[in-house]
Amino acid sequence: MLQETVNRLRPFLPLNDIYISSNEEYAGEIKKELPDLPEKNIILEPLRRERFAAILLFLASVGEKGRKEPILILPSDHLIKNREEFRQAVLDGENFIKKNRDYILLLGEKPTFPDTGLGYIEKGKILGSWGQSKIYDIPFFKEKPNLKRAENFMRSGRHFWNTGIYILTPALIMEATRNFVPNNYERYKKIARSVGKKDFKKILEKEYSAMDQVSLEYSIIEKYKKNALLPKSFGWSDVGSWAVLKNCLTAPNENFIKGNHIGIDSKNIMVYGREDKLVATVGIKDLIIAVNDDIVLVCHKNDSQKVKRIIEKLEKDKNLRYL
Repeated sequence: MLQETVNRLRPFLPLNDIYISSNEEYAGEIKKELPDLPEKNIILEPLRRERFAAILLFLASVGEKGRKEPILILPSDHLIKNREEFRQAVLDGENFIKKNRDYILLLGEKPTFPDTGLGYIEKGKILGSWGQSKIYDIPFFKEKPNLKRAENFMRSGRHFWNTGIYILTPALIMEATRNFVPNNYERYKKIARSVGKKDFKKILEKEYSAMDQVSLEYSIIEKYKKNALLPKSFGWSDVGSWAVLKNCLTAPNENFIKGNHIGIDSKNIMVYGREDKLVATVGIKDLIIAVNDDIVLVCHKNDSQKVKRIIEKLEKDKNLRYL
C-alpha cells in the first residue's frame, strides 16, 4: 500500500518532492519497497507519537524553506480506485490554497456506511470553484462519532467522510501548533535547532518522546476555524478495520470467506481463516471472524474499530505473546 500511495502521486509529483514519515523500525522495509526514493526523504521517528508529531518532525527535518507553499499530507494505508479524480482534486486543492493560505483544505468522500472510525465533515456554503472542483466552507467537523451520530450524518446527505488527506501550508501548521498544542511547538523548535548537529539524536529522542500524543484531527482540525471541504467520489477507503477490508473485497451484504469454512444460514459475514482449521458458522450475520495461530477474533462488523481496545488491554496486562 505504501508503493500504491507513491505510485498514484508520481504522474504529477517528482520523486524528490515525496517524503515518507514513519517509525525507524520500518526503515529497512521502506528502502526495500521504494529503492529509488532519496534516503534524505525518509523521515524516521524514534517512537510512535501519532501522525501530528510525525508531521512536525518532517517540518523540522526539511527546514524553513518553502513554508508558504502548499504541501499534501496523506496516509499510506488507503485504497483509492479512481486515480484521475484523485489527481484532479489534489491539483484543484493546491490552487485553492495558493490563493487562500489561511485555510486548511480537507478532501472528503461521500460515506457508504456509518463508519465510527472516521471523521465526518459537514458541507457548508460554497466558497468557489477551482478547476473542476467546487470547494465549500465547513461549519462542523466531528472526529470518530458514535454509531447513532454516524448514522445521522450519513442520512443527512450533507456530511462527508474525512479522508485524512489535507492540503495546507507549513506556515499554517506552525501557527496552529503554537496556538493549540504549545508543548509540541516548544519541543519542535528544540528538535529543529538541533538538526545537523552532533547531539541531534539525543535531543530528538528526549523531545520527541515528551510530545503530546494527540492526533492532527483532535488537536488542530476540530479547533481551527477556517477549514474548507473539497468533496469528491474517487473510490476512497480507509483500510483500517476488518469491516472496511470486507467492503473492499466483496459487494455489500455478501459473505467473504478465506480459508476452511462451512456455513449454514450465515449472512454478511467475513471469515479470514486457515486451511488447517475449520470455521463452522450457524445462523449468524454481520460478524467478523479472524483466525490466527493462537488467536480467534469474533466481533460485530460495526464494532471492528474497537479491536484497538483489545490491543490496549493486552499491552496493559503485559500479555505481549499475543501481539
